[in-house]
Amino acid sequence: MAILEKKERLKKELGLASVYALATGTTLSAGFFLLPGLAAERAGAALPVAYLLAALPLIPAVFSALELATAMPRAGGVYYFLDRSLGPIVGTAGGFGIWLALILKAAFALVGMGAYINLIVPSLPIIPVAILFALLFGAVNILGTKRAGTMQLVLVSGLLLILLWFVTGIFRIEPSHFSTFWGSGTQSIFSTAAMVYISYVGITHVASVSEEVKNPGRNLPLGVFLSLGTAIFVYVVGTTVMVGIVPMAELTGEFAYAPAARAAELLAGNIGKFFMVLAALLAFSSVSNAGILSASRYPLAMSRDGTLPGVFGKLNRRNIPVNGVLVTVGVMLFVLIFLDAVKIAKLASAFQLLLFAMICLAVIVMRESHIDSYDPGYKSPFYPWMQITGLVVPFLFIAFMGPMPVIFTGGLVVASLGWYFHYARKHTKRSGAILHVFERLGRGRFDGLDPELRGILKEKGLRTEDPFDEIVARAQVIDEGENVDFEIVARKASELLAARVTGSVDEIFDGYLRGTRIGMTPVSHGAALPHLRMPGLHNSEMVLVQARGGMNINFADELGRQRDPEQPVQAAFFFISPEDNPGQHLRILAQIAERVDDDGFMKEWLSAENDQQLKETLLHNDRYLALAIAEQSKTERLIGKSVAEAKFPAGCLIALIRRESSTFVPRASTVIENGDRLTIIGEPESVLELTKLYGD
Repeated sequence: MAILEKKERLKKELGLASVYALATGTTLSAGFFLLPGLAAERAGAALPVAYLLAALPLIPAVFSALELATAMPRAGGVYYFLDRSLGPIVGTAGGFGIWLALILKAAFALVGMGAYINLIVPSLPIIPVAILFALLFGAVNILGTKRAGTMQLVLVSGLLLILLWFVTGIFRIEPSHFSTFWGSGTQSIFSTAAMVYISYVGITHVASVSEEVKNPGRNLPLGVFLSLGTAIFVYVVGTTVMVGIVPMAELTGEFAYAPAARAAELLAGNIGKFFMVLAALLAFSSVSNAGILSASRYPLAMSRDGTLPGVFGKLNRRNIPVNGVLVTVGVMLFVLIFLDAVKIAKLASAFQLLLFAMICLAVIVMRESHIDSYDPGYKSPFYPWMQITGLVVPFLFIAFMGPMPVIFTGGLVVASLGWYFHYARKHTKRSGAILHVFERLGRGRFDGLDPELRGILKEKGLRTEDPFDEIVARAQVIDEGENVDFEIVARKASELLAARVTGSVDEIFDGYLRGTRIGMTPVSHGAALPHLRMPGLHNSEMVLVQARGGMNINFADELGRQRDPEQPVQAAFFFISPEDNPGQHLRILAQIAERVDDDGFMKEWLSAENDQQLKETLLHNDRYLALAIAEQSKTERLIGKSVAEAKFPAGCLIALIRRESSTFVPRASTVIENGDRLTIIGEPESVLELTKLYGD
């Protein structure tokens, strides 16, 4: 998968609420409405303990998946993580396996949905109803991610309201139902946990839509942790209510396939039963909708890489992978019509556990590769012990599953490997980060991964703590009107920077030239980004260069080959930062590169008439505002006030003032005058509020 152009990227339309709804919606379904009765046959009154234990193998995988998803927010989730860390062979097997597992889980939910509708309208056959809803949810997903996410939020909200009422039944349980709590024995409890753990696995599938999540560094971890807490609470308390309300003979007998509905009926009569059936329908709908949304991103990701034909990588005008949705729904219909979706879905559980172990291994590989551009917005705690635990525990659970799930998993792996060697190997020319680990042992590495991760940094943008605006505001400027050699400009920039940081002019100058010769200086779209990390620095600094006459520069590409720029270099950004924060260094470079890539940037850069306008050209985003102070305008009330007296929304800062022909950084006592031009930086919400107060 090459670095994606803006038109090739999926739209970021999913916020925190949508992430929570997707993760929760793929979790609270069959595990609550169908499995408890079947699981109670093994665990007896200790059923809630089995559900609590079942969450254990998931926790390391959740931490690991979140780290990978915030470092590499790409469609395809687990496939992409495994491919980029362990290589395309493992990625191919993981991609096909998780795609099929999602389809089977969604098909299983559709069958459950048809069964519950059949309880209300016995004349409606189960499978045709399931097929109808598969087509409906497929159509919703083709209409757009935002619509699918909104629908998911509505479904989950309704479901949680009903379940909130249901768990209050814990105050009416019969203690005598728990008199034989440990009667089934420890082995039965653990085997039951291995059986029901699949109830939780949907939480990790939200990683497959990470490319479409706004601010993934915040919204993915927060949404998933809230969802995991909700799932554990609902499953443990909900199964306690079922065991405490429904006699064990009924729970494992007549009502084994509708335990929640029976408990609700005993709590509130037919009204309770009706609402629980409604909750089940909402749950199965949300799993099916979220399953199609998540699963359809796997063909897209694999097509981008060449693992599948290019037809699956095409996006429609709404930036939806319509072919991925169609093939996902098509396979789902095949399963519903020709196979037993319930039995096959259970067989896929061992493969899910295997993937959990591989996700944990992927984090170890990425961390130990020491790739600077691997920059997760969330880092798993307790590394590496969390990941080592996540590698071991899934195999302990697999041991309790019996031979058939293991055989099914082996078949999936063999089929995936067959596809890789028959087709994918001919169309992929990359390896995973694991070769970077081998490089530390004296073997080769794959050099294509680091540039790809740098491209992802451009898409992710800055973090809240990154001082990009402040660095630009205090940056020094060099204006070159005539054609000039790069070395001359680099010397001038080094002299300016040496006055602000610890380091000699020669040391800084040599660092910039060395980076340019060995391919560390990006040059594109008429701009050069010489950059340097040095030990002992306490802050980052930058020099901006406006070269209307162009700069003569010979540079090396990433493979060390000498190149000439494709167009005149008329902008340069000499950046220097502390050595101990490579992630922030790369994020700031990525922010500059993303801005330079914008249409019209160079025209605006060259037309800037002073230092302030030049800096404002670089700051163009929702964290910046330029205010012209003038009488008979909204800004008139600021005239004569000091910076300290100016009432701006919290989080806003006057970074620069342009007064007549000079630009300066104001102090708190600086008085704002008529004709001033203020450059203001701040949080997006604060800047928007300020725009409403003083903007035109």
